[in-house]
Amino acid sequence: MTKYSLSFKASVAKDLRQIPKRDVQSILKRIEGLADDPRPSGSEKLSGQERFRVRQGTYRIVYEIKDQELVVMVVKIGHRCDIYRSL
Repeated sequence: MTKYSLSFKASVAKDLRQIPKRDVQSILKRIEGLADDPRPSGSEKLSGQERFRVRQGTYRIVYEIKDQELVVMVVKIGHRCDIYRSL
């Protein structure tokens, strides 16, 4: 299977600054795993959008998959109670 490249929306850096450092490491490890398998078990397509989400503890990682370009673009990272309000 081919490996996807990862890209990040500029606002993701701001999202990560608001998360405790101990959680950021596990979130980044989960994002790295998306390069190998952009649709892992537990990922769900968001209704009404061409985006997916995956859980990492109490945080959610929202991303888009561009299969033609082999790119996974991380759009937003946030706590589970706030993430869906800003999409």
